[in-house]
Amino acid sequence: MKKNFGIVLLAAGSSSRLGRPKQALPFDGKTLLQHTKEIAADADVASIIVVLGANAELLQKDISTTGVRTILNDHWAEGMASSITCGVKDLLAQNSGVEGLVLMVCDQPYVTASLINELITVHQNTAKPIVTCSYADTFGPPTFFHKSLFPELMELTGDVGARSIIKKYTDNVEVIPFPEGVTDVDTEADYEKVIKREP
Repeated sequence: MKKNFGIVLLAAGSSSRLGRPKQALPFDGKTLLQHTKEIAADADVASIIVVLGANAELLQKDISTTGVRTILNDHWAEGMASSITCGVKDLLAQNSGVEGLVLMVCDQPYVTASLINELITVHQNTAKPIVTCSYADTFGPPTFFHKSLFPELMELTGDVGARSIIKKYTDNVEVIPFPEGVTDVDTEADYEKVIKREP
């Protein structure tokens, strides 16, 4: 029985710094989006929403796993906040009783299902409404948010993630180490580093 939590996987960006869709980059025998989506599908959650935007037609074929729902954010060009809003609204529409969600991005290749499960378990053990990851002297995704914060997630605007909400509730945040989280793919140089580390 999957726990009644959700995942919102953000994959709507245009990869402007890279110059080609990062979601479609080869990684570990599949695309980066396929890889991340399969990690999400292996986690102990009831609902998974993948938010597409730029290059949606190209990427749509990468989403075929049972139990993974794909939606299109028509306003992706407004920035990441619009994709978070879109994903949270759809998650609630599909699963009104969901207790919380994990926000993921598609360009962190070293996220694992066990890390996602740990975020949820730490929330359950501490009752903290936010559980985030630390790496390179900062914090960031993947991050767990309790349902009490969904309204604020849906009010985010601009090209920002949920960092402002995490900072607002510093005393109610639990942090777990994820040193590999520092690796993401924004540029060709980033991708080269990832390929060199690939098994």
